[in-house]
Amino acid sequence: MKHIRPWQSRLLMRVVHMYFAVARGMTMGVRAACFDADGRIFLVRHSYVPGWHMPGGGLERSEVAEEALVKELREEGNLKIVGRPQLFQVYFNTSASSRDHVLFYRATVEQTAPRPPDREIIECGFFALDNLPQGTTDATYRRLAELAGEREPAPVW
Repeated sequence: MKHIRPWQSRLLMRVVHMYFAVARGMTMGVRAACFDADGRIFLVRHSYVPGWHMPGGGLERSEVAEEALVKELREEGNLKIVGRPQLFQVYFNTSASSRDHVLFYRATVEQTAPRPPDREIIECGFFALDNLPQGTTDATYRRLAELAGEREPAPVW
């Protein structure tokens, strides 16, 4: 039996991955429930979508999920993760598209500086779990209930 050489294997895997990118293209994002030392959760309000959400964003090509999470938390809230974030659940996000998935983390964070409003984030802040701002999304409430063990994690965002 003929053995495949390493370069042939790499080439074959590249072709297969390119095929799957077209045939089964998928997008992936990260989002986190970010808690400060007082147990408050950090939420953001974007200019382009209604409601208060947990911070996050999409992965770029060749980007590691935790690197994307660190970047998004820094960009959306001047947040720095304390310790390691904990992957909680992977969700199929049908509200975004028929091919989007979200890696949802729980993280303890510190804010390095206040985050001023800009064109993307018009408002943000830490909130007590029993006093979330009006307009907090249903998905945010569902994720918090799942984190608290009040309901089973759903497969869909």
